[in-house]
Amino acid sequence: MREPSRRSFLNQTLGSGAAAALAGFTAGGLSRATVAKAQASDRVRVACVGVEGRAGFLLSTFAKQPDVDLVAIADVDTRRLPKAVDTVASITGKSPQAEADFRRLIDRKDIDVVVVGTPDHWHAIPTIMACQAGKDVYVEKPDGHNIVEGQRMVAAMKKHGRIVQLGTQARTTQHFRDGIEFVRSGKLGTCLFAKAWETARQGSIGKPADTDPPEGVDYDFWLGSAPLRPFNPKRFHGNWRWFFDYGTGDLGNDGVHRLDVARWALSVAGEAKGLPAAALPSKVSALGGKSYFDDLQEWPDTLQVAYEFAGPPVRVLTYEMLLWTGYRLHNLPEGSAVYGDQGYIVFSNTSWTAYGPKNEVLAEGKGPNDGVSHIRNFLDCVKSREKPHADLETVGHPSSVLCHAGNISWRVGRTLQLDAATESFIGDAEANALRTRAEFRKPWTLPDV
Repeated sequence: MREPSRRSFLNQTLGSGAAAALAGFTAGGLSRATVAKAQASDRVRVACVGVEGRAGFLLSTFAKQPDVDLVAIADVDTRRLPKAVDTVASITGKSPQAEADFRRLIDRKDIDVVVVGTPDHWHAIPTIMACQAGKDVYVEKPDGHNIVEGQRMVAAMKKHGRIVQLGTQARTTQHFRDGIEFVRSGKLGTCLFAKAWETARQGSIGKPADTDPPEGVDYDFWLGSAPLRPFNPKRFHGNWRWFFDYGTGDLGNDGVHRLDVARWALSVAGEAKGLPAAALPSKVSALGGKSYFDDLQEWPDTLQVAYEFAGPPVRVLTYEMLLWTGYRLHNLPEGSAVYGDQGYIVFSNTSWTAYGPKNEVLAEGKGPNDGVSHIRNFLDCVKSREKPHADLETVGHPSSVLCHAGNISWRVGRTLQLDAATESFIGDAEANALRTRAEFRKPWTLPDV
């Protein structure tokens, strides 16, 4: 399709006065003075779906990469677009095309990569459509709103030969990789148990009344495949993750990071002793509830999930969520640990420490966890066509399934047996119904692959 000019789009969405001012924006000295330029043939043309929150970090970080041309952005909240255009222009010296509809970005033949930084319920459809259009994708975690969405994303990636990286940045962060190499050495002995936890205190979101959507927000578009409901400010920016329709609770928000590291370390520890990888569990059991906060949140604030990986020997991974305490486990508000008969290892966001049988320190390391190296790994793989560190099929989707399966076990209130081949629950129709939406609201049905 013919792309509208940036000025014409901004005139429509922002008003002619604001558009004229924005169109005349001149970038400061940061861009060309500090960002080296790669050869034109080696450059990657990037479009970002979503522009604030975590998406804002992705926007600015991709724009700062020396081999990236960030050429287009999209957000259904058009109030956010002027600031995002300014941010990119201040870094690169060029203003990206701004759109309300992400499909305009996917239709463009000159875009190589689509970055999806949307709420969970908008991860799958843009990713699948981008793969079908021959574009590679960087998508935030978890990989979809539910298991079936994630499966469809993997199928699209494989069918169209695309590179898809999930935003679980620990997979590329060097201190995590160093800690995993220590685990690979076998010095922890036989490792049969791992745990992940979140105990950082969070607050109530209250019970505000429904209102009209803000001016400049296409609320129907924002809802997408989710059921049509009245607008509420706490079901929108920043808090959507606490609702069944849009998010996956804190298990899929922060827990996916901790579970991903714990599963990674448990799997590598097993491989060091000749055991199979810990890909998906055979049993999942969750206990807990919305026990503390009296507000609009639907997902639990108190939760414990146990995952059993079939043996022999049987291995167990647990996840603990206490969103109302602020207490620490292993002196960390959030982290992952793997326990062996010769020692154990504890991972924080910025460090790791391995301990021996008498609690003596065997080895340790630390470093930043800013996500930049993860984006670099993705861009390098876009060029080389090698698997990225958080490849959707082999890394991102399995760790996302842990979150979805834990949530489903909690919702049905019983232990589930998971068929790893189909990612379905054996003999449990109620649990299997929660593997996907009861209905995808038209026109936002899940694309066929």
